[in-house]
Amino acid sequence: MELDTIHAHVRSCADCGLSKTRRQAVPGEGAPGAAIMLIGEAPGRQEDETGRPFVGAAGRLLDRLLAAAGIDRNEVFITSVLKCRPPNNRNPRAEEITACQRHLAAQVDAINPRIICPLGNFALKALLGPEYNITESHGRVLELSGRAYLPMFHPAAGLYNRSLQAAMAADMHRLKQLSAAALT
Repeated sequence: MELDTIHAHVRSCADCGLSKTRRQAVPGEGAPGAAIMLIGEAPGRQEDETGRPFVGAAGRLLDRLLAAAGIDRNEVFITSVLKCRPPNNRNPRAEEITACQRHLAAQVDAINPRIICPLGNFALKALLGPEYNITESHGRVLELSGRAYLPMFHPAAGLYNRSLQAAMAADMHRLKQLSAAALT
């Protein structure tokens, strides 16, 4: 399925209660054939208002980390596990994750990235399973089902705990090295 079709399905989705409280669904954006796919937790307030992923404070930190590592945001694909904002930025519920899984799986299939980066614990657990923990897994390449995953802390974690930003920068530089190696 093509990304435009997937994104149209996301924008009209009513598979869970979040469709009633959202302003806009946030399907994601970026290069259709991106080698890198960044997957966050869920849209926040500014994402809900604009329909674009990672445009708030966490997005600005993500942009700085990408730029510092020499990665062009326009050359990656950025999305989230949930495509609609949970009220008051509460944690995603299991039924909401389940409802959005088909959209995310279709995006992964359409883009076919070489490296998938779950950003934060919710994305990591949704993609790889409940036995994974972001503190233990960040910066480590995990090979599962023929795909390479490089978990990273969610940019919002770096805003709340600035001591994580050095590890986040190191993980982003590792991503740049991995993507360069994957392309050669």
